[in-house]
Amino acid sequence: MDFSLPALLFWLKKLLAALVLPPLLPLLPIVAGLLLLRRRPRLGRVLAWGGVALNLLLTLPASVGWLAKQLEDPRPLSLEASRSAQAIVVLGAGRRDYAPEYGGETLNRLALERVRYGARLARTTGLPLLVSGGGIGDETAEAVLMKSALEEDFGLTVRWAEARSRDTRENALFSAQILREADVRHVLLVTHAMHMPRAQAAFEAAGMIVTPAPTGWLADHGEPSGEHFLPGQLPNANSAYTGWFAVHEAIGRLAYRLSQ
Repeated sequence: MDFSLPALLFWLKKLLAALVLPPLLPLLPIVAGLLLLRRRPRLGRVLAWGGVALNLLLTLPASVGWLAKQLEDPRPLSLEASRSAQAIVVLGAGRRDYAPEYGGETLNRLALERVRYGARLARTTGLPLLVSGGGIGDETAEAVLMKSALEEDFGLTVRWAEARSRDTRENALFSAQILREADVRHVLLVTHAMHMPRAQAAFEAAGMIVTPAPTGWLADHGEPSGEHFLPGQLPNANSAYTGWFAVHEAIGRLAYRLSQ
């Protein structure tokens, strides 16, 4: 277990995030309301029902879809926009610690979505790849897992692996250091569409010229389809995940602005 100050701050940030993100976010007012029912029944009912309403808003496809649309840029990368870039940067997104079929651990599905699109861009453009993502304590750095997946599963060569970063800001700072040494200034940045505005801002603040290469949209930015009948508008696992991701990103952007 790593008890260094950076590691402790990292886990403190994770703990605070858990408290202000679903599913705990709507549960806290519900629990508080139930505890207050005897002493302050009116306030208790308001808090409890408010938590129920908040939970619905964060799980209903209509409401979380609207929220996701406010956070995502619907435009994909065009080949024309990619022609002046010098490298592709793929950001990490997490791991699966228990993956015996891969001999121990591997990337989670979010990271694999980014890696897959990065691989596609590398084949299309011929640009060199940088993968970015660290680990905590004795964990294998995400960049190492990403490099392994790109080379062993996609048959590509990864030129740079930035393996120290613990968040988006450090992704940008440490990647920029590596790229400047290679005289690279203009990158295609691969991350999820909802994460892209914050990631792009961090890389530009680190001195990079960024062309966004988003993937993994969670909102439907197309025309409404007749297939969205009533059962599809009920809370489900996908909409609950989209609600979690949207709140996570909204809080992340606020924290990034406040810390600048």
